[in-house]
Amino acid sequence: MRRAALRLCTLSKGLLAPSRGLTQEPQNPENVFHIREACSPIHVNHVRDKLREIVGASTNWRDHVKAMEERKLLHSFLAKSQKGLPPRTMKDSYIEVFLPLGSQPELREKYLTVQNTVRFGRILEDLDSLGVLICYMHNKIHSAKMSPLSIVTALVDKIDMCKKNLSPEQDIKFSGHVSWVGKTSMEVKMDMFQLHGNDFSPVLDATFVMVARDSENKGPAFVNPLILESPEEEELFQQGELNKGRRVAFSSTSLLKMAPTAEERTTIHEMFLNTLDPKTISFRSRVLPANAVWMENSKLKSLDICHPQERNIFNRIFGGFLMRKAYELGWATACNFGGSRPFIVAVDDIMFQKPVEVGSLLFLSAQVCFTQGNYIQVRVHSEVASLQDKEHMTTNVFHFTFMSEKEVPLVFPRTYGESMLYLDGQRHFKSMSAPVTLKRHYVVEP
Repeated sequence: MRRAALRLCTLSKGLLAPSRGLTQEPQNPENVFHIREACSPIHVNHVRDKLREIVGASTNWRDHVKAMEERKLLHSFLAKSQKGLPPRTMKDSYIEVFLPLGSQPELREKYLTVQNTVRFGRILEDLDSLGVLICYMHNKIHSAKMSPLSIVTALVDKIDMCKKNLSPEQDIKFSGHVSWVGKTSMEVKMDMFQLHGNDFSPVLDATFVMVARDSENKGPAFVNPLILESPEEEELFQQGELNKGRRVAFSSTSLLKMAPTAEERTTIHEMFLNTLDPKTISFRSRVLPANAVWMENSKLKSLDICHPQERNIFNRIFGGFLMRKAYELGWATACNFGGSRPFIVAVDDIMFQKPVEVGSLLFLSAQVCFTQGNYIQVRVHSEVASLQDKEHMTTNVFHFTFMSEKEVPLVFPRTYGESMLYLDGQRHFKSMSAPVTLKRHYVVEP
């Protein structure tokens, strides 16, 4: 059982050749590279406690201003350059976190859906907290009681699901470590397993990008360099370099910056022609083909008030909370559109563009932007406004790929703007691996 539990410590678990969609369990467990032979998992409830300890965050909202003032004194511990920081290994940041849903039933209520499945939104919250803690372990300063760094989530690069059941009655284990380091940013690999019999079987793997800021979270700060100790680690680091290049390339070809490709333009024109009324032969007369829905009719919206309860250790709204709310709205949108309970397949390209202040009004808008077969691509746009003014600012855009139990209608854009949303959704969908057959008992829901 111990060997199975440590399977999550691998650097050869398919991370070197990532694919999207419902991924398969590793086929060669005998090739597993163990980061550490003896791990002492911490309880999931202690992760945020440890984070508060590391940064000296207050547990009471009324004391948060004083706590943040005290962090100003930590500026002297910040490195002037990366060369002044000791290098760290991947082992130094490796952490295992235990979520004992099976052995501690009192924990289930928070993670339980009415269908007796696990709330994936809660898993997103745990991954976000774990990713930050991993980065603090990499940058630990033994001479300082508190860390001078403010580490925040910059990007959820990808979360891919495996074809495994997720039961609220079996223990779960997370693990992760820093896999790539720049000057002020870090890539974190995290995995989640669930106990089946005597073995922990894979549920998902995730790649997050974190950035380091100064003690007041006002400017960038240097992070410890990473030294590589094996060929497996070198390959994993190289994959981090490739991921960075891919993100830059994807951003440079964004439809907000460049026109669609010739193939994409043809796709949109053919969709437009398919909606023309053959009786009138007019560009203004539009009718839907059979088994199709106008994109404008696939929206759902929500509004939340950002209370202090949802703040992170830096007294901004917790990124995991934002992901959970966006995911749950996205799930509801896919459910409403497809007419059956959808299942999450992949999450990718969540960019945290602006922090969300406590007291803000959080506006979420979800829309189906692409469909194919049983798949539903949902885009969730997040924006905030303060209570004092009505100016809205975009904070995040979330991309979720769901699979329905039955084939779903096609979604058709009516305007040019919707056509761009369609192409953007198609691009995110195509980043998945080949479609797979949905298992009836694959249960990961809000």
